Amino acid sequence: MRTSARAAGRVLARRPRARVPDNGPVLEMTREEFEELVAEALDRIPPELTRLMDNVAVFVEDEPPADDPELLGLYEGTPLTDRGEWYAGVLPDRITVYRGPTLRMCATREEVVEETEVTVVHEIAHHFGIDDARLHALGYG
Repeated sequence: MRTSARAAGRVLARRPRARVPDNGPVLEMTREEFEELVAEALDRIPPELTRLMDNVAVFVEDEPPADDPELLGLYEGTPLTDRGEWYAGVLPDRITVYRGPTLRMCATREEVVEETEVTVVHEIAHHFGIDDARLHALGYG
């Protein structure tokens, strides 16, 4: 599992699965339905945490980059813990949740809901500067 790669103060933090299992036919879910699940997962984040989020945007994409086809989510940006006086006038951090790999690894809608929530929390945690080792210890690996 890749953790983080730092370059010029930015972090790329990924949430892949070791292997996407073959569950037979892929679960059907429209992009709009999946986007709604991501929105619901964001709504479940406690307000005291969402108020602290700063300059971050969340996106849904159908597929991850071809070089990482099992990637479930990706955080690109500068974590809050790494920002200093220099942090101004920058583009928002970006959290991307990938629909395709999530649907391929889940057999039921309930599994998709759970996996989407874990992925959203995982990527938001990176925005707060929490690394993969700590996320694994908390059950969000």
